[in-house]
Amino acid sequence: MKAGFCLGLGLLLCVGTSNVVAERAPAPRPNFVVVLVDDMGFSDIGCYGSEIPTPNLDRLAADGLRFTQFYSTPRCSPTRAALLTGLYPHQAGMGWLDNKVEPDSRGFHGRLLPRCVTIAEVLREAGYFTAMTGKWHLGQQDGTPPWERGFVRSLNSRYGEIYFPKEADRPGTGMLYLNGREIPKDSPELGKGWYSTDLFVEWGLKFVDEALAEKKPFFLYVAQGAVHFPLRAPAEAIARHRGKYLKGWDKLREERHARQIQMGIVDPRWALAPRPDESPAWDTREPDRKRRFDEMMAVYAAMVECVDRSMGTLVAGLKQRGVLDQTLIVFLSDNGGNAEGGPAGVTDGEGPIGGPRSWVLLGMNWATLANTPFRRYKHFTHEGGISTPFVVHWPNGIPPARRGTLEHQPAHLVDIMATAVDLAGAKYPDHFRGNAILPMEGVSLRPAFEGKPLGRRQPIFWEHEGNKAVRDGKWKLVQKWRGPWELYDMEADRTELHDLAASHPDVVARLETAWKAWQDRTFVDPWPGPDHTNWGQDILPATKKSKSPPTKGRASSKS
Repeated sequence: MKAGFCLGLGLLLCVGTSNVVAERAPAPRPNFVVVLVDDMGFSDIGCYGSEIPTPNLDRLAADGLRFTQFYSTPRCSPTRAALLTGLYPHQAGMGWLDNKVEPDSRGFHGRLLPRCVTIAEVLREAGYFTAMTGKWHLGQQDGTPPWERGFVRSLNSRYGEIYFPKEADRPGTGMLYLNGREIPKDSPELGKGWYSTDLFVEWGLKFVDEALAEKKPFFLYVAQGAVHFPLRAPAEAIARHRGKYLKGWDKLREERHARQIQMGIVDPRWALAPRPDESPAWDTREPDRKRRFDEMMAVYAAMVECVDRSMGTLVAGLKQRGVLDQTLIVFLSDNGGNAEGGPAGVTDGEGPIGGPRSWVLLGMNWATLANTPFRRYKHFTHEGGISTPFVVHWPNGIPPARRGTLEHQPAHLVDIMATAVDLAGAKYPDHFRGNAILPMEGVSLRPAFEGKPLGRRQPIFWEHEGNKAVRDGKWKLVQKWRGPWELYDMEADRTELHDLAASHPDVVARLETAWKAWQDRTFVDPWPGPDHTNWGQDILPATKKSKSPPTKGRASSKS
């Protein structure tokens, strides 16, 4: 496979199970394909307002549904835990990342606990063939990797951050696992010259072939590493975007916002959130800095392009195999755009920016563009940190009159397990392998596919690194760690610019009480710190923190 042949990550949920409906013949059981991308912002694909060409995702949206208020968690591992278990992250044991363990904590265990089951475990019990490719990030201890959590087939990395067979690695990112067997990235089993966004889709389709050979419906989870740092892409893809971002983040944010309003993604009443105080105006940057920022964003745009092309390859592969119509395709990101690297971002390492030995973090300025029109980023529970595109495509399940429309009901990752159980006719267990299992937290999205109310009985809750939020109807209560509660009317002000806490103390009190009850019920212990104020400098490898002068093709990190 050629490195320039880009495949992407999104969430594809494909269903092919039999479900008996009154006075109707049993429908074939659907297949599930879940494609999850990493660190992609709300506005980064064309059908959500981006200037980056994403024709394959746009086509899926035109023939399916776009959710405008779908929520993730603010971080990688917690999102993966909630998506796969139907529980809130702390309930599953993943209150932070897979290396954050607090011995006396109820929710910081750094791995999936026996008190939860995964979609793969539930659907495997229901007769499904289950497979995953890509970034796991849910623990690699005994009892926690994918091959021990219900996946019959897997090609996974532990943390992600893998793009090329030969590249500069952080500790723990230099190996892949094929069905539980550790193999080097340059193993002949994987072929030569691959780009991981392609590789994970290619192997996903191989696993689909095994499912079809066994005449089983399948659940395929593709957890792409893109567009997580270090930003790396094929050189020819980067070249296609170079120069397009000299317009700057201020103008591009305005253009994305205008397209979102035109599409109906964003209400015209929601003013574009102002640029953060830490982020400089584009027009104040010197020409050489502008060229550096353009190059960084060109790499990011190339990665998004690769994600889109991979979606096209995946859909074409399903169609070629005759299973596209009974496959529910859902595309989403694990959190909002990532401001780690600060206002300057990071361009370090060796060789050209975006190459296999470079080290690039997009930074705050471009992350603000990615999250248009919202405030804040990954880590935070304001809308910029938890709002994700959510594209659903399912020809056999979405009525023709609903195709190409927008779904405005709020929904959350925990709803994916409930949807899979519902559509597959599966049974969610109260015990599994001798362990008591916590009940599902979500609701099935089937009614939304059909244009009906979801009937959610409880608010949606968040906590990450001390950042908190609760969404109940039109109201959202949100708090930055150690800050005051803020209250917003999501119908009139989803960009969170007009804090109503002082004028609605009764709503604040009610939602705070609900949040505290949820905190106790779902094992959310107080965040022990620290606050992430250095914007990612602590996550750079030691070799990337040196003060040596830039080498050829290496740019300074100054803003």
